[in-house]
Amino acid sequence: MYGTAYYIAPEVLSGNYTEKCDLWSIGVILYIMLSGKPPFSGKNDDEILAKVQQGYYQFPTKEWSKRSEECKNLISKLMERDTNKRLTATEALEHPWIQRKVANDFDTNLAMNAISNLKTFNAEAKLKQATLTYMVTQFSTKKEQALLKQSFN
Repeated sequence: MYGTAYYIAPEVLSGNYTEKCDLWSIGVILYIMLSGKPPFSGKNDDEILAKVQQGYYQFPTKEWSKRSEECKNLISKLMERDTNKRLTATEALEHPWIQRKVANDFDTNLAMNAISNLKTFNAEAKLKQATLTYMVTQFSTKKEQALLKQSFN
């Protein structure tokens, strides 16, 4: 299995996937950029992967009230569990929301907000990893630390 739990497509978990798994990941990234939160969350990778496997996500009112139905439609079609129904890369580029944003409705504020959301999400993930690393080094015994070092060598 390759990838990060947040972005991985359900079919990758079963080992039977095509390039359409990348379209799923693009949908997840777009979701995060527009809301600042992942569509699937959990306390650890196992919880996140279980939610990804189910494939159920929502567009909570608070984060998504300012987003168009067309935008949500694109994300839904990118994150379609049935790979036969999921958009191809060409279909995604031809989606009306993309065409409108690229052709005549580029919103600088939306773009800056999306970049900010992605940075914030990434920073939170790094902070979580740093906190866990600190906890392991501070709360484990010298013997446990030695065993941990050996397992990484």
